[in-house]
Amino acid sequence: MNIPAKSLTEVTNQALHVLAKEIGSADTMRFIGQFSTGSGNYTEERTALFDHLSLDDVLAEIREHQNVKK
Repeated sequence: MNIPAKSLTEVTNQALHVLAKEIGSADTMRFIGQFSTGSGNYTEERTALFDHLSLDDVLAEIREHQNVKK
């Protein structure tokens, strides 16, 4: 008895459907997120974004943002 092999796309779609049905969409996404790898170089990006800011600048922006949310 030969069972035709499913494509990886078919297997992935079936697995996602089963997960979503059993544990819900949000938990399925959290589960999938464990296997995602990032991209880029965080250290270089962080330096480019924040190197010109002092700690006081960052704290001031945080406080400003918190006041806006209230």
